[in-house]
Amino acid sequence: MIEADLHEVYGIDVETGILRARSWRWLRTRIIGLLSCESRLARALAPPDKRERTPKIPSRR
Repeated sequence: MIEADLHEVYGIDVETGILRARSWRWLRTRIIGLLSCESRLARALAPPDKRERTPKIPSRR
């Protein structure tokens, strides 16, 4: 999930070995960035929307 988001959002291909040349701070900054944009990681860790928890009440006509 994070690997796919890093590639999609930042264009980072982790298979190239780039992470060995970068600091933990560099990686942490990008992962935190994934939490603040539309990403798989953000969707997976976001709390459920209030509207999803409220049961739908059928209207009476």
